[in-house]
Amino acid sequence: MDQDNVIVTEGDPDQQPESVAQPEVPEPYHHHQRGFIAEWTVTIVLLLFGTTSLIQAYVIPTGSMEDTLLVGDHLLVDKLAYAPPGGAVSSHLLPYTQVARGDIIVFRYPVDINQTFVKRCIGVPGDRIRLVNKQLFLNGNAVQEPYVYHKTDYFDPYRDDFPLPDIHVPDPARDMMANHIENGEVVVPPNFYFAMGDNRDSSLDSRYWGFVPRANIIGKPVIIYWSYDAPTDDLTSSSVSPRHILDLLEHFPTKTRWRRTLQLIHPYPLK
Repeated sequence: MDQDNVIVTEGDPDQQPESVAQPEVPEPYHHHQRGFIAEWTVTIVLLLFGTTSLIQAYVIPTGSMEDTLLVGDHLLVDKLAYAPPGGAVSSHLLPYTQVARGDIIVFRYPVDINQTFVKRCIGVPGDRIRLVNKQLFLNGNAVQEPYVYHKTDYFDPYRDDFPLPDIHVPDPARDMMANHIENGEVVVPPNFYFAMGDNRDSSLDSRYWGFVPRANIIGKPVIIYWSYDAPTDDLTSSSVSPRHILDLLEHFPTKTRWRRTLQLIHPYPLK
């Protein structure tokens, strides 16, 4: 398994994202796809036998997925969760699935594939999406999102009454606005997905850079194996700084979020 990679969980949409990432679902999740035992079996197999072809470690450096994922959460990502069955051995180890609404996904940022993002999948191909005063409407129906946090007290027309025309967006978002709006709703095209952060007011997501290509999706986070309360600067540095090492030596017991250790990461089914 590689060293922890940094997932970019971009914060303020008005700024360029930093290399970072973050989640924890506030309501209990009923296991439709996997039972509790199966979920832990897969996780243990990944922990014991995973290689970079199966699983990879990432760390979340920013707050766009709060309070589901926190800055300093270290994740293991199942890289074969969405892959079609490829071999005899892997087909018995992993229950392959399609990307579903409500899944938390890890993917290459469409504007810069050298950066890795984590977001929640809100729309799959064919879905119609809009926001009205921060309320999500999916295929014409208002959606309850217990995992969403609104942490600003102001209204932003583009962010909160989406979609609205905006020229200050990258080309993929401009294409989305020009070619994939019907009756005031974004329509997700084939082989693409629409993703947003749970920290809905502070997330640079599909509203600002368009759809996530299926080919960009790396996998899904399955477990928080360690969570440490460190600042974003320490987590986004290309090398481990002496300050971070000293912080670990002095504060490891008190700044480790022990209650999040080995916490499984679940989707929240959206309909």
